[in-house]
Amino acid sequence: MTQDFIKTGKAFKFGDNISTDHIAPGRLFHLRNDLVEFSKHVLEDADPDFASQVQKGDFVVAGNNFGLGSSREHAPQIIKIAGVGAVIAKSFARIFYRNAINIGLLAIECDTDKIDAGDKLELDIKNGILKDITKNIELKITPLPDVMIKLLNDGGLVEHLNKNGDFKLV
Repeated sequence: MTQDFIKTGKAFKFGDNISTDHIAPGRLFHLRNDLVEFSKHVLEDADPDFASQVQKGDFVVAGNNFGLGSSREHAPQIIKIAGVGAVIAKSFARIFYRNAINIGLLAIECDTDKIDAGDKLELDIKNGILKDITKNIELKITPLPDVMIKLLNDGGLVEHLNKNGDFKLV
């Protein structure tokens, strides 16, 4: 699976400090062995309507420190299963960011202040630009290191290792 260099979708806006418990509610942890069912509850503690309204390719757009809390791998997994094209945030909790890349979920850092819920976005990964088509503005994104693009293109860390054998940064 190769990552598209240009992705388009609608913005679902969230604030700062969206935790892994907001993303993958702990009270539903019994669903961890059925991630498709778990994905039907993704982000419901932050927006009860999100899972029923998100469409394939839409974007989660957030403020600072997205994914803080426990290193719940299920959090990025159910976001990906729900069809989200990318999570775009001002900053990420480090463990969430690495888990996202490792499972093949695109996580992009960008100043999201000018983006509103419902805005149509176009993410150009290759050129490092996020266009808010609704507002006709362009925002610079923090470029991803080549190694992370390789992991994403292969579908995540496990798929990358299966494809390439030993992991080499060079």
